Amino acid sequence: MAELTPKERMAIPRHKMPEQDPNERIKNFLEVNLGYDEETARREAERCLQCKKPACIAGCPVSVKIPDFIKMIAEGKYKEAAAILKEDNALPAVCGRVCPQEEQCEKVCILAKKGQPVAIGYLERWAADWERQTIGLQIAETKPKTGRKVAIVGGGPAGLSCAGDLIQMGHDVTVFEALHEIGGVLIYGIPEFRLPKEIVRAEVEGLKKLGVNFITNYIIGLTETVDELLQRFDAVFLGVGAGLPYFLGVPGEHLNGVYSSNEFLTRVNLMRAYEFPNADTPIFNIKGKTVVVFGGGNTAMDAVRTSLRLDAKRAIICYRRTEAEMPARIEEVHHAKEEGVEFMLLYAPLELRGDEIGNLREMVVQKMQLGEPDASGRRRPIPIPNAIETIPVDVVVVAIGNGSNPIISSTTPDLKVNKWGNILVDENTMKTNKKGVFAGGDIVTGGATVILAMGAGRKAAAAIDEYLKNPDVW
Repeated sequence: MAELTPKERMAIPRHKMPEQDPNERIKNFLEVNLGYDEETARREAERCLQCKKPACIAGCPVSVKIPDFIKMIAEGKYKEAAAILKEDNALPAVCGRVCPQEEQCEKVCILAKKGQPVAIGYLERWAADWERQTIGLQIAETKPKTGRKVAIVGGGPAGLSCAGDLIQMGHDVTVFEALHEIGGVLIYGIPEFRLPKEIVRAEVEGLKKLGVNFITNYIIGLTETVDELLQRFDAVFLGVGAGLPYFLGVPGEHLNGVYSSNEFLTRVNLMRAYEFPNADTPIFNIKGKTVVVFGGGNTAMDAVRTSLRLDAKRAIICYRRTEAEMPARIEEVHHAKEEGVEFMLLYAPLELRGDEIGNLREMVVQKMQLGEPDASGRRRPIPIPNAIETIPVDVVVVAIGNGSNPIISSTTPDLKVNKWGNILVDENTMKTNKKGVFAGGDIVTGGATVILAMGAGRKAAAAIDEYLKNPDVW
């Protein structure tokens, strides 16, 4: 087959992602995006111009060799495509599903200047799925054992990425996870319909086969302190995420039926509340009720779309700015609208009210308008005088962000943190002020994306490797 010219490649339209019908998917927790078939994947891969200076690699926080793996797909060399992906990304099937590619690699694709970028995320997903489903996850080669031991605190994206690199460098790696299953936000925060748990478990299993040791139900700071870890490990990486939910700070948040997004999504995703009573963990009966989710990010979309699948009568996003300021991915907002989610834009909560036995019954909200931009660059919401409404509501989920859990910092008093409790690190090495201790992910940056946490884990792994070679100079 003759090589396509750039003009011929540019003439190929971007291929849409097949999806479950909205009327069907709101009745189940199965994945919404169905994935490309082989022919579609190859045809989409042929759109890549194979740029000599590919901006897409620089746009990827873990520097995946994007043109290389796409070229392999176009040539039908799928095993090679998956192998190239895993050189830089420990969780390609995950990232292919949840990364905001439209703000990263695809945003700087040359094709985006005059049309639609190459569907890099969809192709990453396809290659990783092909490997898992067709030949099984292939195990990368590891360097000879160094005899050095590293403790990873937190089994989420940052910790898993760091562990994957360090084990291949020849170090012994043990991951300590506070919950009963490995994956962090991938397993407790992101719903099944966006990221099937079997995919997370398969990629964790791949790390186990490489030799990573996982210990669950083990809370560093309580079960064992960081200082105690340093007595038996040569280095420690802290990737514990940002698991402390922020609340609204309005009267009535104590009422029955008010959840943080953390609790709501953890109960449903990790503890399978949607299968109650077959699963042990209950959740407030949402069937036929009105559910309001405060927030405009991906977590808010996850919570409101989950409530629809729990048979809510109405599922509403309440956000104090307009849709243009929402930090959620465009695809997630689009899917929410297709599924029947209502959007109350330019409203801020003032009070939650309950009945005589403490059950939530209504919310009082303030109508807003946008003023001048604030520190985030988004226009600041300003109250409209006398524009206050009272609206009936049965369940509220607060999804306005998370802070750092204080367990590590309170039990490691010499570890420097900022005023928000985030661990302070050297941005080039991810090292903390404490010798032998490194940190990365949301515990450093505050709530961010899966791929940024993974990028921090990779950067830390490279620095830890250098530290272990010559700790006296650090």
